[in-house]
Amino acid sequence: MPAPEIEEFAKILVQKVRDAAIQNCDRQLRPDAKSPVAKQWREVLAGGKLGIGEVMVADCVDKALSCLLTAIDQGVLPILFTASNGKTVDLSEEGLGELCGWYNGSRGWRTMYAEERFVDDCSNL
Repeated sequence: MPAPEIEEFAKILVQKVRDAAIQNCDRQLRPDAKSPVAKQWREVLAGGKLGIGEVMVADCVDKALSCLLTAIDQGVLPILFTASNGKTVDLSEEGLGELCGWYNGSRGWRTMYAEERFVDDCSNL
């Protein structure tokens, strides 16, 4: 089980990065959104395929975070995290090379902390 400081990092990552990104993408899906991205998505989603678009948004965000965590796990992106208790941890070292797995697993950080939707690809394993 990861240290409490790693769990704090996980919660911040999921809620402040992942969930915020999904909320931003959801705003692009609104019919009144005027950004170039929103206009492009409306064209792609024409024909009632919004459900597929909503899944794709969450999947794309999760893939981006998985890549970020893999980079940290592999030491490619060394990051120090200071928890609210003042303790600083090296995520590559304290994460034991498991941050990506702790994020994606069926009982992982998304399941524990996400307030926005996700597809659990590991639920049937």
